[in-house]
Amino acid sequence: MSSLPKETPPEDANNESFWMPGNYQRTVKRTEDSFQACNDIVACFQERARVERQYAQHLSEWSSKWKPLVDTSPLYGSLLQAWQCFLSSAERLSALHSSICRALVSEDGDRVRTWQKETFHKKMFGGFRESQDFETGFARAQKPWAKRLKKLDKARGAYHKACRKEQTACNRETHAKGNPDIAIEKQRKIQEERELASEETKKMRTRYEKVLEEVTRYAPRYMEEMESIFDQSQEEERKRISFLKQAFLSIHRHLDITNNESMKAVYSELHQTLMAISEQEDLRWWRNTHGPGMPTDWPQFQEFIPDNKQKKGKKPVEQTDTLERSVMIGGVKVRALYDYIGQDPDELSFKAGEEFLKIEDEDDQGWCRGMKDGGREGLYPANYVEVLQ
Repeated sequence: MSSLPKETPPEDANNESFWMPGNYQRTVKRTEDSFQACNDIVACFQERARVERQYAQHLSEWSSKWKPLVDTSPLYGSLLQAWQCFLSSAERLSALHSSICRALVSEDGDRVRTWQKETFHKKMFGGFRESQDFETGFARAQKPWAKRLKKLDKARGAYHKACRKEQTACNRETHAKGNPDIAIEKQRKIQEERELASEETKKMRTRYEKVLEEVTRYAPRYMEEMESIFDQSQEEERKRISFLKQAFLSIHRHLDITNNESMKAVYSELHQTLMAISEQEDLRWWRNTHGPGMPTDWPQFQEFIPDNKQKKGKKPVEQTDTLERSVMIGGVKVRALYDYIGQDPDELSFKAGEEFLKIEDEDDQGWCRGMKDGGREGLYPANYVEVLQ
C-alpha cells in the first residue's frame, strides 16, 4: 500500500528553488542528459530493427519450408491457390519488415546521430561546449547575488543571536524582580544588561534591514540576468524537443504498417484469393483432369499406315487428302479454362485464362487444333477451353 507523499517544509522548498545559488546546475545538466537520451533512442530502435529483421527472416524461412510441401499437397484448384497465397504473402511481408529494419537503422538512426553530432560539441577534456557556456553565464549572473545572500545570512544570524541574548536578559530581569533574595545592586546590574541587549538587538535589526533592502533592490537585475541565460537554454531545449518529435514521428511512420499500401495490398489480394475459392470450379477441374471429363482413346479400328507416325487417340499432324478435316478460315478465339502441359511435341501448352485461336474443330476423340500468337500450332483437349463470343 502506497503512503502519502511527505510534505516538503517551506524552507526545503526554498532551497530547491532555481533562484538559489547553484540550483541552475539542473538546467545546465539538461544538455548532457539530452545527449545521452539520443544515444538511448538510437540503441532502443536499433534493437527494434533487429526484431523486425528476425521476424522477416522467420517469415521467409517459414514460407520456404512449406512451399515445396504445399506445392505437392493433395489440394488442387482454387483451394491450393489460396494456400499458396499465404506463403507468397509471407514473402512479401518479409520484404516489408526488412525494409522497416533498414529504415530504422539507416534513416532514423543515422538522422539522430547526424543531428546529435551537429548539435552537441564535445570539449577536449570532457563535457560539452554548450553546457560550459550556460554554466559560465549562470555563474556570472549569480555571483553578485550569492555574495549579497551570504551577507544577508550573516546579518540575519547576528540579529537572531542578539534577539536570543535579549530574551535571556529579559527572563533574568523578570526572575530577579520577583525574588527578594537578590540584592538591589544585583537587580540593577541585571537591568543594565537587559538594556544593553535591547540596544544591541535594535542595532543588529537596523543592519539586517539595511542588507535586506540592498538584496531586494538587486533582485530584479539578478532575475533579469538569470532569465536571459535560462531563455537561451530553453531555446536550445525547444530545438531538441522539436527535432526528437519529428524523429519519433518518422519512426512511427515506418512502424505503422496499418497505413502501408504494400501491407494493404498483401492482405487485400490474400482476401480476394480466399474469396475466389470455388467448389464448382475445383470439382469441374478435377472431373476434366482426373475424372470422366478426361479425353481418352476409345477402341476403334485403325488402318496400317506405313512410315507415318500417328499420335494415338489424336489426328496426325499431317493428314492425307483422303482424311476429312474441318479447317476454320481465320480461326475462332478461345480462352483456356485450366492449365495444360503438352505431353508430346505436337501438343500445345497453356495457362488458365490464356487466349488463342482454334483452327480446327474437335475430332471424335475430343481434340482440337489451335494456334497461339507466335504461330505455334498443336493439339489440345477441347474441354479445356471455352469459345469467346
